[in-house]
Amino acid sequence: MATDLMVMMEDRPGALAELGNALGSAGVNLAGACAVTSRGQGMIHLLVEDDAATAREALTAAGVDVLEEREVLVVDVRDTPGTLGSYAERIAETGANIELMYLATGTRLVFGVDDVDAARAALG
Repeated sequence: MATDLMVMMEDRPGALAELGNALGSAGVNLAGACAVTSRGQGMIHLLVEDDAATAREALTAAGVDVLEEREVLVVDVRDTPGTLGSYAERIAETGANIELMYLATGTRLVFGVDDVDAARAALG
């Protein structure tokens, strides 16, 4: 199961390195990530596909609180114009709301939606 972990960290030099080193030392491979900063804080989404519990434990041990953990859909896509719109439209037609989207390794889209089962069926 693909899992997105959302964390908040202070926006300062070295913070992302500390997070990456904590995960790497625990053997956690990131399959995707997204980070943005605003007003001195960084919101970071981390995609793990194997062991979310290990990632969560490594982050907690490093003093990083996991604020949200959710199952996400990871979809292999072609790198062409209109791809995002096409997939988002199919999800929207189910009535599911996309709350999170970012790119992962290997040209894959990550969708966090309020109805994972409906979205999965639409993209299945």
